[in-house]
Amino acid sequence: MTVPAPDPRPVRLASIEEVRRLGLPVPPPQFPLVWEPGDEVGLRSTGEIEARTAVLQVVLARCFGMAPEDAMSWLLGSRLVELVTPPEWQYVMGGHGDHRSFVLHYDAVFALTWLLGLTKHLDPLTPPDERLMDALPDLSTGETFTAWRSRTLAAPRDAVEAAVLLDLYYCLDWAYLEAERTGVPLPGEIDANAIGQRRWALEWAVVFHGPYHDPPPGWEEVDLST
Repeated sequence: MTVPAPDPRPVRLASIEEVRRLGLPVPPPQFPLVWEPGDEVGLRSTGEIEARTAVLQVVLARCFGMAPEDAMSWLLGSRLVELVTPPEWQYVMGGHGDHRSFVLHYDAVFALTWLLGLTKHLDPLTPPDERLMDALPDLSTGETFTAWRSRTLAAPRDAVEAAVLLDLYYCLDWAYLEAERTGVPLPGEIDANAIGQRRWALEWAVVFHGPYHDPPPGWEEVDLST
C-alpha cells in the first residue's frame, strides 16, 4: 500500500539540522532530494523484507564459520535460494568475494529489523545492541524461516516514518564520508561504513512512486553513489 509522501523540503531541512547538531559537515545546497512533492511512498512487502533479512543472516553466518552445506540446506528448506544475489551466492557457496564487505551487512540487517518493527531504534550514534541476534533466525538451532516469522510477528514501520529516516541517512551518508575525508571527528560509535549499510537497506525497502522514479531496484542494484 502506498500513501502520499510528505513534502520533502521540510523533511530535508530537519535532516540538515540534525546533521548540523551532530557536528558533521552539511551537504551542499544542491544536494538532491530523495523524492519530489506529490510522490507516493510505501514499503516492500513484509515477506520481501523478511526474506532479505534471512538471506543476509545466512551470509553473516558464513562470515563467522557456518559450513556452506549447512547454509545451502537452510536456504533450500526455506525456499530462499532464488533470492540470493550472485555475489552472495559466490560467497555462501565458495567463500569468494570481499569477506569484510559481507561482515558489514550486519548494519543493513539492523536497518531491516527496524523496518520490520523487531528492533526499537536506528540511532545513527550507536551500533546494534546485543538483542539484535535474538530478532534474527536462530540458525544454530535450525530454526526454520517459517518458525522465525511466526516467532517474531513483524509489525512493519509506517512508510512515511521510514521515508523520513531514509532522508536523514541519505544526508548522513554524505556527511560521514566527508567527515572521514577531512578528519572531522565522528559523533558516535559507528563509522561511514555502518551508515552506508543502513542507508542501503532503507533505499532498498522504501519504495517511491512518481514521474522521476524507476521501478524498485534489486538489492545489488541500489545506487549509493550520490
